[in-house]
Amino acid sequence: MIKLRMTMIGTLALLIGLSTLFFAAILTYIGVTDLMSLALMAILFNVGQWLFAPYLINSMYQVHEATGPENAGLRSMVERLSQRIGVRMPRVMIANIPIPNAFAYGSPIAGSRVAVTSGLLRDLEDEEVEAVLGHELGHLKNRDVQTMMLASVLPAIFYFIARSMMMSAYYGGSRDREGRGAAPMLIGTVSMVIYYILTLAILSLSRLREYYADQRSASIVDDGARKLSEALAKIASSSSRIRLFQRTSGNLNSFKALFIEDPDSAERSVAAGSGSGMFRTDQQLVQQIASRKLSAIDNLLELFSTHPNIVKRLQALQAYRSA
Repeated sequence: MIKLRMTMIGTLALLIGLSTLFFAAILTYIGVTDLMSLALMAILFNVGQWLFAPYLINSMYQVHEATGPENAGLRSMVERLSQRIGVRMPRVMIANIPIPNAFAYGSPIAGSRVAVTSGLLRDLEDEEVEAVLGHELGHLKNRDVQTMMLASVLPAIFYFIARSMMMSAYYGGSRDREGRGAAPMLIGTVSMVIYYILTLAILSLSRLREYYADQRSASIVDDGARKLSEALAKIASSSSRIRLFQRTSGNLNSFKALFIEDPDSAERSVAAGSGSGMFRTDQQLVQQIASRKLSAIDNLLELFSTHPNIVKRLQALQAYRSA
């Protein structure tokens, strides 16, 4: 876990360092301070999104608080795990989504929250729900919401710069008889390239934080590696079979980085290795998915995903369990 944490810190430090270097170089080349306004705009936009996103998530995913005696066991589970991991107990929420999944979210004005979907409560056993909650509390313990918010500001700055410079070159180029419109276009193009590079780095950081949260769950839940493996396998398998997802995927995509498993890739992740989908035990499902051999296409697609490939996650949990 220490090695993984240092990798996460190193990735974030590299991300910030490259962003600062590129931004300083552009400012030096331009010789003006207008770009500072763009940077400030990007920062304010992302901070505002972070502050008010919980309310938007509640509305989009039909989230309500898990009150009432029927949810007492769920609240007790979160309370117990919160004490184990050392975080203040978040508000426990339920999202009216048929896809089995879960997510942690919050902000300084909304507080910390952990949500499970109705599909998760329907498809998973209590011990598997416990492992999923341990994963989400791991995100809160690691301050992943704040970390990813900070990281997302960096590519946003360069995206704003790129759009501004390209629009300036496009609309001002025809009036520029001295050819000086080439400079904004060059800077806009370079900024767009930097934006894509930083976005790939953020996706890598997002995948690392999922591994780290998996390990948190395995460490605070009794036999957590096994329980979380079975939970992840069931989530991926169930998501791939629920055709209703096709009609709701547009809404889910908005905040899918929050989920414990990316529903977009669930069908692709298990289709090649799940056979008929009939298993006598949960561990057979885990072994069937974990034993799948990944192709070059699988590894390439993972570079553009917020979550690690389910095969790699299950293999990592198996290694943790046997260590």
